[in-house]
Amino acid sequence: MRPSVNRPPTPDARLDREKEPSVLEIINIKLIESGEKERLMELLRERLIECGWKDEMKALCRAFVKKKGRNNVTVDDLVHVIMPKGRASIPDSVKAELLQRIRTFLVSAAV
Repeated sequence: MRPSVNRPPTPDARLDREKEPSVLEIINIKLIESGEKERLMELLRERLIECGWKDEMKALCRAFVKKKGRNNVTVDDLVHVIMPKGRASIPDSVKAELLQRIRTFLVSAAV
């Protein structure tokens, strides 16, 4: 018997799927429990400072505030304008190093 197109799945079926964590959730839990997530975050901070990314983002924020006026800018405005530029300007070498560390962790944790 096929399920009706107009009816949502039964609550029991939905609850069973919600109980099982996704692969991403399992990886995130393992990263947090092992302390590796904090180490990766610290590595990212260090690399972004070393390559001048942090100073570049700070300068972009200051320029935006100066252009709009200090009293006319909210944190949300800054995040909305700066975040896409910030994400796009992270050096590929930093991304590659973090990705390699994550892969190494996944192999060692047998996820």
